[in-house]
Amino acid sequence: MSYRTVPVGPYRCGPLEPLLFIIGPCVIENEELITRVSGELAELKQKRNLQLVFKASYDKANRTSIDSFRGPGLEKGLEILARVTERTGLPVTSDIHGPEQAAPAARVLKILQIPAFLARQTDLVIACAEAAREHGAAVNVKKPQFVAPEDVVHAVKKCEQAGNPNVMLTERGTMFGYGRLINDMQSIPVMQSLGCPVIFDATHSVQRPGGSTTGGNRAMVPILARAAVAGGCDGVFLEAHPDPDKALSDGPNQVRLTDVPKLVDQLVRLRDLALEWKA
Repeated sequence: MSYRTVPVGPYRCGPLEPLLFIIGPCVIENEELITRVSGELAELKQKRNLQLVFKASYDKANRTSIDSFRGPGLEKGLEILARVTERTGLPVTSDIHGPEQAAPAARVLKILQIPAFLARQTDLVIACAEAAREHGAAVNVKKPQFVAPEDVVHAVKKCEQAGNPNVMLTERGTMFGYGRLINDMQSIPVMQSLGCPVIFDATHSVQRPGGSTTGGNRAMVPILARAAVAGGCDGVFLEAHPDPDKALSDGPNQVRLTDVPKLVDQLVRLRDLALEWKA
């Protein structure tokens, strides 16, 4: 199977490359949290020689309830994320929710992430692709829960026609309407066949949609992550928090920060095996 390698800051994501890890808390709750988590992840990156991008959302706009915590917003959130890169050297990523956010976000982010519910919004996809092209960033399109993996090709074509081939796709489960997301690991090679590296979102895959707030089961994160890496994904997305039960967003499916090193070590070993199988 032939698909492209995508540059992400100092890293490369794609076939025969080390795993790309995208890790961080769901949302920017406050700068103290971001400083703590990004600092610990930077140490882990150095100790394990990882390809690691720090993730935290400046705005969780796709919330079920009007009362849900959303974050500090675009301007303040980008300032906080810029300081993460200044302090730690880690590239950063966040969700983009509107075309007008793409240009300012691309000045800070090395990956512009398009949320799953918005991946069919043409103006958003094109704006992100153009802004990312101008600033040397990549676009990460999360496969919608209601779209077949082969049909994400349309989002890829929009990015390519906007002049940016540096596109990654993310598998994060499919919704069948009974309160649980189902992961079909065949989605990984299917989306790679579209010419893009594939990231596996292990934490959003264990969400249990429904009710005023989304539930989840973080105990299943390592199981799905290991299966996806064995299945050939090129990167893993993990939301991590020092105390997930007190997180202001998506706590039930976030991994405890102290559990991240062990899981990362397992996934790196599985990646080495997967690359042997491909060789």
